[in-house]
Amino acid sequence: MIETPRTRVALLGSTGSIGRQAVDVLLGLRERFEVVALAAGHDHATLAAQAAQLSPRVVALADPAARRSLALPDGVDLDDSDDALERMATRDDVDLVVVATGGVVSLRPVLAALRRGAVVATANKETLVSGGHLVMPLARGLAARAAAEHGTAGLAPRPAAGPVPGPVDDPAPGRAPRPAADPVPRPVDDPAPGLAPDGGVPPLPPDVARSPLAWLRPIDSEHSAIWQCLVGEDARSVARIWLTASGGPFRGWSAGDLARVTPAMALAHPTWHMGAKITVDSATLMNKGLEVIEADRLYDVGLDRIAVVIHPQSVIHSAVEFADGSVKAQLGHPDMRIPIQYALTFPDRRPSPAPELRLDALGALTFEPPDEDRFPALGIAREAGAAGARASAALIAADEVAVARFLAGTLDFPGIARLAAAAVERFGDGPDPDLDGLIAFDADVRAWCAAAPWRTPSRSIAGSSGETEAAS
Repeated sequence: MIETPRTRVALLGSTGSIGRQAVDVLLGLRERFEVVALAAGHDHATLAAQAAQLSPRVVALADPAARRSLALPDGVDLDDSDDALERMATRDDVDLVVVATGGVVSLRPVLAALRRGAVVATANKETLVSGGHLVMPLARGLAARAAAEHGTAGLAPRPAAGPVPGPVDDPAPGRAPRPAADPVPRPVDDPAPGLAPDGGVPPLPPDVARSPLAWLRPIDSEHSAIWQCLVGEDARSVARIWLTASGGPFRGWSAGDLARVTPAMALAHPTWHMGAKITVDSATLMNKGLEVIEADRLYDVGLDRIAVVIHPQSVIHSAVEFADGSVKAQLGHPDMRIPIQYALTFPDRRPSPAPELRLDALGALTFEPPDEDRFPALGIAREAGAAGARASAALIAADEVAVARFLAGTLDFPGIARLAAAAVERFGDGPDPDLDGLIAFDADVRAWCAAAPWRTPSRSIAGSSGETEAAS
């Protein structure tokens, strides 16, 4: 019997919330995956424990002071170079790169891995919100290369690549029709511009490799749900994507109550256990706004076909509505190990460490529209996404600073959305930046947001009220 070789993994951001859960999944799938590289920021104790469990060939720790306390098992090398993440992402012995690091700088290893032809599974929001215009052409190029090499005869239409048109009987009347999507990526003279000539592509089934989602795989629970709903479907039949949101801990609170929210209140999420930044983003609905932008970049459906619905039970993680009126949804416990594992094992499914979902024990599942007056971040994000890469990059950079200021006590809870809106208004116009320009732009936005005092009322791009204008 011929043994199937294990997929070789580099896990970037292994000690964060997503990284630790990814390690849990990988430990349960040792027969399928070999962890070659681990990278972390400053948690030397957790990284050392992971290295002992997983026996990688190399690790990296960004914090020089923490490196001095890092005790590694024999046979594990330490990469202390400034470009360690890129070096790990482009190793010849790495097939799949899991990106669980934060910040726009994570785009460097993502782009490097895709150019080499490695698979990328990403939980990093900047990948698509700030750098979708850089990342998606590479993922689509890899899919086109696979289609050109393997041919397209007998293959089902790609599930989520290219523009998604309106169906013949448009369930959303009044919206402009979108051009028809090609059922497969059309080979051209160079179907994968910017990629290495041989791609370094790990073996993937031809019917899988011809989808961009085989190469750039979302770990986010909502985008994983959408991806699962789209597998095997014709993109031309998609009418609408439904992103579900828990509503956070402040659903139903008045504007006056929201002004009195403390960091401890915002970090008490009713259903999910996540890191501090994403937990606060869930409370403001900024996380859902960023996911709207990600869905537009990843699935190319158009912002007008992406809807958000509040679903407090967090059992339905998202849904796709089709031209015939059918709606497919993905259900599961609010456990990030499920989307992490799907991104690792796609197109296969394996037993998961997550608990099973008993439909007969669920009780009621409820839905309601979001209130964008009390939670303006959702509308701010939608407008930034429509404005382009520069505006959405300003939004996500500003939001990170705003959340940090809120947690530090220098900004009130409603001020998170106000500061983000002001940054988009100030920095959002202009051409889409390249990678180096994007990193410099991100730093400029962050510096301004960190120093911005709030003194006088002003409008926001989404019409939120209050003290929104920082003094210049």
